Amino acid sequence: MDTARLSRYVSGLWDDEIVPQLVEYIRIPNKSPMFDAKWVEHGYMDAAVSLMETWARSKLSQLPGATLEVVRLQGRTPLIYIDVPGEGDDTVMLYGHLDKQPEMTGWADGLGPWTPVIKGDRLYGRGGADDGYAIFGSLAALLALHEQGIAHARCVVMIEACEESGSYDLPFYVDHLAARIGSPSLVVCLDSGCGNYDQLWLTTSLRGMTGGNLTVQVLEEGVHSGDASGVVPSSFRILRDLLSRLEDPATGQIKPKELYVEIPQQRVEQAKLSAEVLGEDIYDKFPWVEGMQPVTHDLAELVLNRTWRPQLAVTGIGGIPPLESAGNVLRPQTSVKLSLRVPPTLSGAKAGEILKQLLEKEPPYGAKVTFALEKDGSGWNAPQLSPWLEQAVADASQHYFGAPATYMGEGGSIPFMGMLGEKFPKAQFLITGVLGPHSNAHGPNEFLHIPTGKKVSMVVAEVVARHHQQGRQA
Repeated sequence: MDTARLSRYVSGLWDDEIVPQLVEYIRIPNKSPMFDAKWVEHGYMDAAVSLMETWARSKLSQLPGATLEVVRLQGRTPLIYIDVPGEGDDTVMLYGHLDKQPEMTGWADGLGPWTPVIKGDRLYGRGGADDGYAIFGSLAALLALHEQGIAHARCVVMIEACEESGSYDLPFYVDHLAARIGSPSLVVCLDSGCGNYDQLWLTTSLRGMTGGNLTVQVLEEGVHSGDASGVVPSSFRILRDLLSRLEDPATGQIKPKELYVEIPQQRVEQAKLSAEVLGEDIYDKFPWVEGMQPVTHDLAELVLNRTWRPQLAVTGIGGIPPLESAGNVLRPQTSVKLSLRVPPTLSGAKAGEILKQLLEKEPPYGAKVTFALEKDGSGWNAPQLSPWLEQAVADASQHYFGAPATYMGEGGSIPFMGMLGEKFPKAQFLITGVLGPHSNAHGPNEFLHIPTGKKVSMVVAEVVARHHQQGRQA
């Protein structure tokens, strides 16, 4: 393999075609079904599918025998399925998604979720990095191999459309396509993060998650606070009390021991190494207000907190009027949306059951307390890398980043990985991504770091080629 030639090819394809395609993709407000109940009527998901399908089909002639199908099961989000023939009996699966998180507030002047803006090496807008680039990066890798006549195993590319809603449709597609997919021996996922933009980062684990809406109701309607306060318990106070069952309000630590697991020693050691590599960048990457501090200055503990320990975030609130229209009323109810990240090896369904029981039992003052579970997904802990993959990753990182590869868990969730880990226990996994410092997926000012997108595509090409080479030698 001529790595310099591969670099030139991939970089040129990104500049000439992929970045312009991503610019148009960012314009489409194709929010995941959880955030757009009328996604079918709005048509944005179909528009995103059409954009990707059109570009991919334009490249199939360069991939002999390749086919593309937009698979649509009744009542479910669509899935793009691409099959690229190769040599031998092995199969490589390349995965990504095309649905997006909602808008979020706080975008800088001139930026917006559906307004693509290129500033230097950054392409701003929702979904470019999470995870619209995946189909383009995957095909760029395969096209680069064919440009040099380099053999690879059969490759299937699957791009789903409800990952940000928990991938609840994906198992049905995997079952529906099982005979066509076969048994992949290598799975490539480009939906993860990177600790910096200077080297290749492999994701070793992903947290699971559960969550839903917690509502505390104390009255049938709001009443004068001067009349009721001191007699009617505040729904907000009761809700605060209930959350304290789950989370220590002073430290943020999750209280129930059942929500913890024993952290493998290898992951502890990798966390320490990541802390050494990143230093204070572990927390400096966040947009802190002046004077704020992280929960601890032990860097390795911060890595473990965000990768192997349960953590709670309140992501939404209901029943509370905005400040400008808040009268002297004791409100009848308060609701919050909870997102609980759980350790990689803990069942998301089990965590959801623990959460519901904990919050609903013995409600203070007999208040009406309901916790409506919305989602659960188990995490994933990577199997040990085969020697060939470990070496291929090390070489590729040096070739395209000029620095050693680094390994670290991620705090986010990709439900598909846990499901694939169960279905294909003998598969090797290459999980990486472009979500590095300040890229702010799900938040305002999300961006794709274009040079990293290019380099990740190059890495995928080399690893896919090496996968085939080791298969022939086995």
